[in-house]
Amino acid sequence: MSKRLVLASTSTYRRSLLQRLGVPFASAAPGTDESALPGEAPAQRAARLAVAKAEAVAAQFPDTWVVGSDQVASCVGPHGELVLDKPGTRERWELQLALLSGRSAQFHTAVAVIGPQGRYEHVDRTVVDFRAFTAEEAQRYMSLESALDCAGGFKAEGAGVALMARMTSEDPTAIIGLPLIWLCGALRAAGFALP
Repeated sequence: MSKRLVLASTSTYRRSLLQRLGVPFASAAPGTDESALPGEAPAQRAARLAVAKAEAVAAQFPDTWVVGSDQVASCVGPHGELVLDKPGTRERWELQLALLSGRSAQFHTAVAVIGPQGRYEHVDRTVVDFRAFTAEEAQRYMSLESALDCAGGFKAEGAGVALMARMTSEDPTAIIGLPLIWLCGALRAAGFALP
């Protein structure tokens, strides 16, 4: 019997990334509360939610390997560290982009792979240094693509790259939502045949 894989996410970004590996998989909504816990650091929140999502879907699909992932972005602003959730509204998007101008943000992308014979967990950290950009430049970016559903309010894989001065990461896919380099190793360890 071949191994089955389920992505505990309805994110089009994560589905698209996982499809690159050529492993058949299904997707399922984890229905996990993504609220932060009091005093929880961004990396801890991402790790906790990745595991919670994977566990929620694994309970629905026994004898199946499940991939859960979550990303939490943060930036040190004038009043300390601020978590940058998905903006959701244009007003919050404008505020996030204004905060990011000339600053660095950290993107913590966590992955949990849970299956019948084990579990693997990982948190990838990507640092994005944003160049100083004007409100007019931010508006031009906002007119090019929607990033209301992206942590930090920009897409590094799209026109958002124009807002960046540099990016430091061990895995360029992590900032999009799923660190494939690490995930390939975990799936191989779980017995999946990958290139």
